[in-house]
Amino acid sequence: MNADTLGLTRQMRETAEPVRGDHAPEELKQGELAIPLSDAGEPLVEDTVQRDEMPDTIAADRSLVVTDFDPPALSPGEQMMRLAYRLGVPGHTLVAPFRKPARPRLLATVESPLSGDPAAGTALRAGHFYVHGVKTPIAQVDFGPTAKLTPPIERCLHGFTWLRDLDSCAPRAQCTSVAERVLESWLDANPHPGKGPAWKVENAGLRLLGWLVHAPLILSDESRGLRQRVLDAAGETARWLDRNASRTTDRLGETAAWCAIIAAGLLLPDGKPRRLYGEAGLVKALGELVGDDGGVLSRSPVAQIQAIAMLVDLGACYRAAKRTLPDAIGTVLSLLVPPLLALRHSDGGLGNWQGGAAFPGDSIAALVEATGVRARPLREPRGWGYQSVAAGPAILQIDASPPPLARHARNGCASTLAFEFSYGDHRLIVNCGGSALAGGQVPIRIEQGLRATAAHSTLVLGDANSTAVLLDGKLGGGVGEVEIDMRPVTLESGGARRIETSHDGYAQRFGLLHKRVLLLRDDGAELRGEDVLLPSGRKGKRGKVPFAIRFHIGRHVEATLADGGRGASLLLPDGSLWQFATGAEALEIEESMWVDGHGRPHPIQQLVIQGLASRGGGNFAWLLKRMG
Repeated sequence: MNADTLGLTRQMRETAEPVRGDHAPEELKQGELAIPLSDAGEPLVEDTVQRDEMPDTIAADRSLVVTDFDPPALSPGEQMMRLAYRLGVPGHTLVAPFRKPARPRLLATVESPLSGDPAAGTALRAGHFYVHGVKTPIAQVDFGPTAKLTPPIERCLHGFTWLRDLDSCAPRAQCTSVAERVLESWLDANPHPGKGPAWKVENAGLRLLGWLVHAPLILSDESRGLRQRVLDAAGETARWLDRNASRTTDRLGETAAWCAIIAAGLLLPDGKPRRLYGEAGLVKALGELVGDDGGVLSRSPVAQIQAIAMLVDLGACYRAAKRTLPDAIGTVLSLLVPPLLALRHSDGGLGNWQGGAAFPGDSIAALVEATGVRARPLREPRGWGYQSVAAGPAILQIDASPPPLARHARNGCASTLAFEFSYGDHRLIVNCGGSALAGGQVPIRIEQGLRATAAHSTLVLGDANSTAVLLDGKLGGGVGEVEIDMRPVTLESGGARRIETSHDGYAQRFGLLHKRVLLLRDDGAELRGEDVLLPSGRKGKRGKVPFAIRFHIGRHVEATLADGGRGASLLLPDGSLWQFATGAEALEIEESMWVDGHGRPHPIQQLVIQGLASRGGGNFAWLLKRMG
């Protein structure tokens, strides 16, 4: 399957009939969907906005505010010790200048509250790495610096993240032989720091942190000298990280390095200077990783989860060393949890945003439980940018912020104004997601397609992305400003929440602004929408531009076009029926795909309203309503 087959980048037909967008849809005829798209009680789009109700504006250059924390307070002696260590004075010289350097040994055993994937651990015991649904035989793996590995497998192998999975699948005594065999093969291929994927800063940091947290798995064998070999390698890796932790443009990778440096300072001899040095570096890196509302600046749920997991493991190292976690680090950990909770659907799983996937609710609950943080979901996501509205059993999630800046983006997606909608345990409207997991069952070749605007439930103009999608997860020019206005309204049928958002991603290329208005009834059984195109200048340009409004349908939801092509029936697995209605005459059902939280792609359908829109503007209304 490729991106064209999935309908992600399908070219618009030049001969398509234009869809009238200068008025509300006409009344549906006898035998068609009898659902009104407007309500006299509350128009979707107003001509004017009162001064005291002006929408909030989020510009790309100020939408994400860097958090600033001070490093832990130190005595003058500790400050001198940290400075000397940073300048290259060995730790044992600073701690005990008249004593020989202590032989590497582990000072404490760490008990991490995080659990891994038992299925992946069982596969390891059977002789395979299991990453995002793909099995790789251990005997066939090349751990050397020239091996070509996909990003997820590279991170697993060289970051030793598989240790957590192995530790979770069976009693430890049954797993040590597997861990030691893999570790010995890796050490043979990478005897000293050098080049290649093993010595990317993030992989080295994750590896050292994993070795120290899961030390009982790899340090039980004294007979072959593997224990001392591993401890020597850990000390050598820690010294390499001391010099290279900040040599990366990615703050998440730098955070992994500083966490490993602190863990080594806590758990290896003569480590106080290293710990003091690492704490200052970590606090600075976290300040550049996390926004003021607790969301990582990449806006990636995957990065959010990884940052939380690293800090949880680091907290376990502090407890093992009988030391208190610095307040600044604990504060950041408590800030990271609420944004993640805000992206949960009614089933507890996450939405598919910025390369992430529908991570299952039980794994998210276990992660939050391990943090020890008790918090409510984030309510005011100024930097995180994802607005979440709950109405009865329904949850509506909207990307109402500019994309991450290029220096922060990891798996950046052009998803501005896209939305997801769930009702109870069922997801009706989704995004494809999964680009951050590409390299497992999701092919690398469609990674950019999964990051495109067309892979999200929003409007696409001219088959172009609202923000340029570049290689290596980066983003280019496009959306620079997003406006949002949220308020409760009263309809004839009851109360509702009205969300009005707009972005300028198509202004430069097509001279049009995209405004999206959503109206969610308080019982969650009706979602009205209107996508509006407005001239970005005083006068609209002449001519027409192809457009497509895509609604990717959730897995196990069966869509059927209604007579007349202006609506569709959506049948859910529990037998309930929803209807989608639009005034457009060009509604079609196309193929798409959706990536679950385990990195597995699933074929789904998508509803597409498409045609030619005037460069002078237009509006296209639609309705999603539960029928029973």
